[in-house]
Amino acid sequence: MSLNDRNRPLYMISVAADLAGMHPQTLRVYESKGLVNPQRSQGNTRLYSQADIEQLELISQLTDEGINLAGVIRIIDLMNRVQERDERIVKLERKVTRLSERLHEYEIRQQITALVHVKHTEITKYDGI
Repeated sequence: MSLNDRNRPLYMISVAADLAGMHPQTLRVYESKGLVNPQRSQGNTRLYSQADIEQLELISQLTDEGINLAGVIRIIDLMNRVQERDERIVKLERKVTRLSERLHEYEIRQQITALVHVKHTEITKYDGI
């Protein structure tokens, strides 16, 4: 499933609550606390995505382990920050690889230029004899 598919709003609150194993009012509370942010239809109906359902399942798992909502908020924030850092690291690694390849190409060209210069100097030297 692609990222866009995971974020596509599909489920009304009653369906989302059933999928997450929660009461619809719990979803409203989580929304008010900023734990989940469903999109809205033109008629202002909450529409939950698969990513929202997964977030609700994570919240349920954490609260079942005895973590309060403040702790859940902190954990989710840290998870998001780690994911953002991981994505940044991947981008930086790609950039370093590209720069390393360009540097290698530059160094090879420098070596070729130096060899051509040496050969040209040798030819000019012999022509002078």
